[in-house]
Amino acid sequence: MKKIEAIIRPGKLEDVKNALSQLGIYGMTLSNVLGCGHQKGYTQIYRGQEVLTRLLPKVKLEIVTTDEQVDEVISALIQAARTGEVGDGKIFVSSIEEAIRIRTGERGPKGL
Repeated sequence: MKKIEAIIRPGKLEDVKNALSQLGIYGMTLSNVLGCGHQKGYTQIYRGQEVLTRLLPKVKLEIVTTDEQVDEVISALIQAARTGEVGDGKIFVSSIEEAIRIRTGERGPKGL
């Protein structure tokens, strides 16, 4: 099993959820996060002073899936989240040793 973490633009969340649901992926964890990278933030005027905001709002999705679905999920994420501009986000993949459904005690892929 693999855990896929994707940091995306908040405005692309619905597109990403729709793309994942077409693959049969409904289980995910979402977090509102702040981050920076090559996008470098933006400047704004606050009480007459120019303020540089380096941390931008992003959405972090965490999806655990079977090894067989990893490439499909990554492709769907890329297609749905891409705008072609700096700041589209990142995807990280890591291995998961075990998944256990608390309600039934099912383990492994059945526990997803």
